[in-house]
Amino acid sequence: MKVVVAHNRYREAMPSGENVIVDTEIAQLREAGVEVLPFQRSSDSIGDLPLAEKALLPLSPIYGRAAQRDLAELLTAERPDVLHLHNPYPLLSPWVVRTAHAYGVPVVQTVHNYRQVCSSGLYFRDGHNCQDCRGKLVGWPAVKHKCYRGSAAQSALMATTLAVHRPTWRSVDRFVALTDRIAAHLRDYGIPDDRIVVKPNGLPDPGEPTPSGDGFLYGARLSPEKGLGLLVEAWRRHPEGSLGTLRIAGDGELRPLAEQVAAERTDVEYLGILDREGMRKVRDASAVVIATPTWNDVLPTVILEAMAAGRPVLGTAVGGIPYLVGEDAGWVVAPEADALAPALVRARAEAAAVAPAARARYQRLFHPEVLTPKLIGIYQGLLRG
Repeated sequence: MKVVVAHNRYREAMPSGENVIVDTEIAQLREAGVEVLPFQRSSDSIGDLPLAEKALLPLSPIYGRAAQRDLAELLTAERPDVLHLHNPYPLLSPWVVRTAHAYGVPVVQTVHNYRQVCSSGLYFRDGHNCQDCRGKLVGWPAVKHKCYRGSAAQSALMATTLAVHRPTWRSVDRFVALTDRIAAHLRDYGIPDDRIVVKPNGLPDPGEPTPSGDGFLYGARLSPEKGLGLLVEAWRRHPEGSLGTLRIAGDGELRPLAEQVAAERTDVEYLGILDREGMRKVRDASAVVIATPTWNDVLPTVILEAMAAGRPVLGTAVGGIPYLVGEDAGWVVAPEADALAPALVRARAEAAAVAPAARARYQRLFHPEVLTPKLIGIYQGLLRG
């Protein structure tokens, strides 16, 4: 079987769980004997584009001319069985779906966010969850609130792109929904059940877990929707040192808050951006991994990494987090300081006892040996159809 994996990579300066998942999935498919043809563009390359392509860049979310030309050449030369699309923005464009269909190639798309409807992809703005564009032919509220990159002009372009490509998305042959919440989002968008398969992301097995450490690890983009402010408010309700150490890793607009709380308290460490090895070390040193977004986060990679490493998770009851953590791999609470503050005490007390269940849940539901055959089965079902 020959599969084209299409993905517009996010900037490397802002670590992306989606980039990690795409790379991991490619490796897992190859290990299973699938011939994978990566068709990727990187947002890091935008500054190096030729002037002619830069001039057309504002239109690339609607129709990326260079990407369609290159994809057509690849499809002609390789005659793949399936094209598997992840993120199309901004350099690929959803038009790759039409290009693939023009060459008789069925399309699978993994849905990582809500960007069929929402210009930012988050269903979140100005510090709260928002679905103002849901059900509208054109998402003018996104333009009004500058939801895409803080720009009315760019938001107008993205809202137009979503309107233009509504028929494109509805022509996708099979959608991979990472969680039941994404499946519900797709059904609401008008996708029939028989074209939706729920299959979460998986990560390679890191091996047997190290003994449980102490304290907590929060590793995420430091932006409002990821819940650092919520965590800091809950942490400050406890006497200094009573919960062990809170380690904060990441970067973003809330970095000053992370630096401030680390300066205020001896039980908080701000570690900045860490590579994968750095994250592994601080995860091993911790007993619990925290994921406290306030938006409907689809499937935080940090949770999968935690469970694979035998670390239970303290998360908020939003998006895909209840689906990931279940009833046995940690604790899920309302995204409120009143709920999170006492949960920190409970998580510290119960961490060692819950750790084996977290590892077992990863092996049962999110191990490559479970998920890779399921993905290949999705491809094979399309070919049989």
